[in-house]
Amino acid sequence: MSTTPDVPEEAWSGVHRGPLRVGEWVRLVDAKGRRHNFCLEPGKRFFSNRGHVEHDEMIGREEGFTVTASTGGEYLVFRPLLSEFVVSMPRGAAVVYPKDAAQIVAMVDIFPGADVVEAGVGSGALTCSLLRAVGPRGRVRSFERREEFADVARRNVTQFFGGDHPAWSLTLGDLAEALPASGEQCDRVILDMLAPWECLDAAAGALRPGGIVCAYVATTTQLSRFTETVRVHGGFTEPQAWESLVRDWHVEGLAVRPGHKMIGHTAFLVTARRMAPGQKAPMKKRRPAPGAYGVDYTGPRPDGIPLEVPADQPPSEESAG
Repeated sequence: MSTTPDVPEEAWSGVHRGPLRVGEWVRLVDAKGRRHNFCLEPGKRFFSNRGHVEHDEMIGREEGFTVTASTGGEYLVFRPLLSEFVVSMPRGAAVVYPKDAAQIVAMVDIFPGADVVEAGVGSGALTCSLLRAVGPRGRVRSFERREEFADVARRNVTQFFGGDHPAWSLTLGDLAEALPASGEQCDRVILDMLAPWECLDAAAGALRPGGIVCAYVATTTQLSRFTETVRVHGGFTEPQAWESLVRDWHVEGLAVRPGHKMIGHTAFLVTARRMAPGQKAPMKKRRPAPGAYGVDYTGPRPDGIPLEVPADQPPSEESAG
């Protein structure tokens, strides 16, 4: 019998130590890297094209062992990591991939005890990372417009943490209306939605000075619209935009080369910090790139940026000021 102490329940980490127990989820991986996640239940069997494995063979054993299926196939047995859980859990909406969730936790500076607002909740993948980061003394308030997404997220988050996390609340509704109505402030606002610029005023009203707004957007048009809306708002620092790409490597003796699989573009991230009431950040000194705000540009226009016209076209009354 293992004497390894379990992670304290009050930590709400979603992680256990020691022997595998009834009701826990395990992750089986075969020699080809195929993965299977399921909940351990007495008397049940796991079936695959390699035969079956008895749940009772795994219950009570320390993770990190192999089991042999009825037809000879071998599987590694571990508890799933958070990064493994979120890419295999049931989905209502697309999930925030672990590489982006890690960027958000680090670059948006999610800290223990932080008060974080999230909209929308999707399938709950980012919510799990946020709750892990803020801990039981922090707070994560999630807003979701679609009830079916909220239901999936609630099940996934509850499954990972093994119960109702004390730091989490989930509101069915529009953040643009519900957050101002609450009258509450927060340290961070994360917007994962089709039109995050529609929630910028609500985010600005709720963020404490020095707080951070972060948008998670999939397309360049969304990226441009949100970034320019932040600039025009005037209550934030110059927005920063980036994406992260992850490429694995094949390492085998002298054969060291980039892997054939790569997690490329998933989304863009944009962040900006909230200024104190009545304060504005210094304007950018450099001139915009030629054509950046030309006649084809229809988005928000920062103060002091005139409408550009082609050199062979006389200026209109609007562009001439």
